[in-house]
Amino acid sequence: MNQLRNFLEQKGFYRIILKRLKSGHYTFNVKINNVAGVFILDTGASNSCIGFVFDSYFNLTKEESNIKAAGAGALNMKTALAKNNLLEIRDWKIKKMNFILMDLSHINKALKEADDSPVHGVIGADFLKQHRAVIDYGKNCFYLI
Repeated sequence: MNQLRNFLEQKGFYRIILKRLKSGHYTFNVKINNVAGVFILDTGASNSCIGFVFDSYFNLTKEESNIKAAGAGALNMKTALAKNNLLEIRDWKIKKMNFILMDLSHINKALKEADDSPVHGVIGADFLKQHRAVIDYGKNCFYLI
């Protein structure tokens, strides 16, 4: 029996299965505003984000932003904000999830080169910290509350 799993579930944490890609990234399925998507779990990303090209797919209302983003080999990227979205992971949900909208083509290009499928976005440290995430790399899952 898995002691970590038992301990966390007794404390009210919710278990989420991760899929490990050939590239080494971990992904999981979510719904944003009742629309299914695939997101990378990224502890190194300061904010959760969705690719600009998916704003209408997820029914996002975006606000312009003067903030420039950087990451994964890209610098000074234009961004927008999408506030108060419904995020669901199976039967776990939150109603006021905020995302940064930005160009994620560089991430999907890298995934394609590794022969992996593209993703819609990234769940980052903002979400992981807020929901006290615990990652179990040995069991390819994570827990949140």
